[in-house]
Order: sequence, then structure tokens, then C-alpha cells
Amino acid sequence: MTFDVTNKTVLVTGANRGIGKAILEEALHRGAAKVYAAVRNVESAASLVAEHGDKVVPIRIDLDDPSSITAAADTATDADLVINNAGVLKTSSAVAADAIESLQFEMNANVYGLIRVAQAFAPVLKANGGGAFVQLNSVASVKTFADFATYCASKAASYSITQGLRETLREQGTQVVSVHPGPIDTDMGAAAGFDDAASPSSVATEIFNALAEGRFHGWPDPVAQQIGGAYQSFAENVVEADMQESPA
Repeated sequence: MTFDVTNKTVLVTGANRGIGKAILEEALHRGAAKVYAAVRNVESAASLVAEHGDKVVPIRIDLDDPSSITAAADTATDADLVINNAGVLKTSSAVAADAIESLQFEMNANVYGLIRVAQAFAPVLKANGGGAFVQLNSVASVKTFADFATYCASKAASYSITQGLRETLREQGTQVVSVHPGPIDTDMGAAAGFDDAASPSSVATEIFNALAEGRFHGWPDPVAQQIGGAYQSFAENVVEADMQESPA
């Protein structure tokens, strides 16, 4: 299953900066007809509209507000590709005083937010022929870093949900891609203290390459590629394998 973005309508959450902005720009560069810039504050997308004109349509989505997601799905009924990029990160180890609060915050956006977006937009994609759904996960979804333990736990959970979506949405002809960046040069990355971070454009490029090549996993930057290379055998033989029986 592959997806060509040419002349398609794309929705990107968290599209006003960082990786989301790079994804929006790459979609347009590759010939997308329209991109919904899904952001918490639609005014924050004004500069994107000024640059790209009516090819960019701001729309409100706040992963903490389920009603905003369902309302967006009711508006963006022409979406062919949904890229769930928005997410949050806290710097908390498992024994930090705020570990529980951090995990609850991250799970709400990174996991429950993903589920809400998938539930709202799966019917839209089905109605438009299947299309594709992309989830921004992380190398932290397959490798825990102690100082970011709660974030890693939330991303491991979102990766698990993404694997489930791959199987479920395949029945309606929807391609699903799980993207696993390492340290990326964004505001969130800087706040987390990431060094030697890669460009957000590397993530955007990998997303559309994975879609075009029919790959489930995307490993965009050098750190991600190192981890992805070590993980490849498990990914191919377990995660991507068609297992006929449930392990339960």
C-alpha cells in the first residue's frame, strides 16, 4: 500500500512550527492541493496563509479538547492524508516528584490525543477512498532514556496504538506510517536540552518517502537510523508480520 500526495488534501496537527511546519511545506512542495494547518490557536497559522495563500487552511485542533477534534473532522471532510504530529514532552524520571503528573499530561496528548484523532478521521479517510494516516512517534518509543522516562512511556504507548491502527485501518484501505525521529531541532527539543539535533525537514522528507514506498516505519535522522537499523529485524519479523493468532 502506497500513497502519493500529489493533488491530495492533507491535515497536519501542530502545523504552525517545528516539524509540523516542515511537514506542511514538504506536502505543498510535493504537490498537495491543500493543507489544513491544525493548531490550537488558528491565528498562529496566519504567517503560513500569508506565504502559501488559500492552499493553507487553518483549523482548530487541541489534543486536550476532544470536541475540537470531532469538529475538525466535520469540517475537513475532504482530507486524504492525516498526519498527527502534535505532542508534548516533560523531563521526568520515573522517581521524580512530578512523574505521575508528567505521565498523565503526556498520555493525555500523546496517546489519548492520537486515539481521538484516529477515531474522528478514520471515517473521513474511508469515505475518501482510504488515504493514509501518519503518527509521529519517536526513538523513545522503542528505547527508554531515564531522564525522559514518562515521555518514553507515552511514546511507547502511542507506538503500540499505531501498530493497532495499521491492522485495523488496512481493512478500509488506509495506509498507516509510524515515524520515529531522534533529537530534532525544534522548540521542544531545545527545551529538553537535545544536542546535535537534526533538521525538522529530515522528518518531513522521511514521512513522504515512507508513504510513497509503502513502509510502516520511518527513521529520519542519524540517531533514528542507528536505532532503526538495530531494530529492523524485530520490526520486520514481529511488528510487521501477519500473525494469524492473538497472543492472548
